[in-house]
Amino acid sequence: MDHETIKDILIKIGAAICDKVYFSLKTQSAEARSAVHKEGEDDTIYQIDKDVEDILVPLLEKYASQFGGIVLLAEGIGETASGIPLPQGMTHQTCALRLIVDPIDGTRNIMYDKRSAFFLAAVAPNKGEETKLSDVEVAVMTELSTSKMYQSDTLYAIKGRGTKAFTRNLLTGEIFPKEVTPSKSKSIYGGFASIAKFFPPGRDILAKMEDELIARIIPDYPEGKTVVFEDQYISTGGQLYELLMGHDRFIADIRGVLFAKLKREGKKIGHICHPYDICTALIAKEAGVILTDVYGKDFDCKLDLLSDVSWVGYANKYIRSETEPHFLALLRENHLI
Repeated sequence: MDHETIKDILIKIGAAICDKVYFSLKTQSAEARSAVHKEGEDDTIYQIDKDVEDILVPLLEKYASQFGGIVLLAEGIGETASGIPLPQGMTHQTCALRLIVDPIDGTRNIMYDKRSAFFLAAVAPNKGEETKLSDVEVAVMTELSTSKMYQSDTLYAIKGRGTKAFTRNLLTGEIFPKEVTPSKSKSIYGGFASIAKFFPPGRDILAKMEDELIARIIPDYPEGKTVVFEDQYISTGGQLYELLMGHDRFIADIRGVLFAKLKREGKKIGHICHPYDICTALIAKEAGVILTDVYGKDFDCKLDLLSDVSWVGYANKYIRSETEPHFLALLRENHLI
């Protein structure tokens, strides 16, 4: 695998999508951007998603042959969950690489011009349906900026080589290096730490667990003080970005196991994190962020479009040591694991 070339091409594609979204924010109404294009099997596809698809596929077709073919797995693109072989004439079996993409992670943020979304992409050797997130060797995430911004960050990683980043000026095209610095704090006290609960149902359960978690970690916190803060970033890429930049110390998205429990009880479930949402986990891991599953094991999942995913992120080993025992105990007590 030509890691450097793949990384450079994904960065170019991310920049093109960033520019397209930025232009849309400047020229289209929120109503036009948020119009429903279609209801996909895994998520709702909005018009802003469709506009980006029209850029993504032609760019990938242009480069796919030089890598021995690519199986493209992308939210909302293609008629099946098995992905699209590129270029035309290739098959799922003959392609050398497997590329999983979320063209816009955080559509609901960006289509209303509220907060940045992210282009997410990760490449692994094609092992067919057995390909896992742990097989990913190159990952790129590009910030899709709001109309009031003039800068966009890109973070990338090649397996075993650490995480790097830069900032691009959207007005001039200038590039500036950016430091990636996960928090070194030894406690969640005085920082951002949260359980994702931005979509119903089950937010009452998650909020109660979050309050109990904080009470167990900091049992003697002073009354009237804001000891821990939360940030409900409706984007897994955005959540990873906050961990990477030292803004957040602990984030858990356990919608997968929560909704599995609700389903067993005959209740309605909501939208769940999928592998394409967290396909850039390599960037976080290479930077030192700790990602686990709900059992405390190293996070991994199938590299597909439909699997349900739950994950936990700790900024460093101290935050994990402080938080994980209480968090796992709460998961068991609430019959989620």
